[in-house]
Amino acid sequence: MNTIDPKILDELSQKLAGILPGSANLLPDDLKKNVRAIMEASMQKMDLVSRQEFEVQQKVLARTREKLENLERQLIELEKNIG
Repeated sequence: MNTIDPKILDELSQKLAGILPGSANLLPDDLKKNVRAIMEASMQKMDLVSRQEFEVQQKVLARTREKLENLERQLIELEKNIG
């Protein structure tokens, strides 16, 4: 499992602060840090993958599908030749 990109956590923290009522934006920095830590811990439990890892797996899946399709065509040809 990868660590969560701090930029993502900062973005989420800012978005959360943006939807809170005006007075909530005046929360002490300690509380903001605690909220950020809770968010980070929650995200780590989600077992997320990075965009890069996702894209690599997407390419692997595409190659595997292509190989499967080729094997299926070969099987059909072999069955035609036998039958």
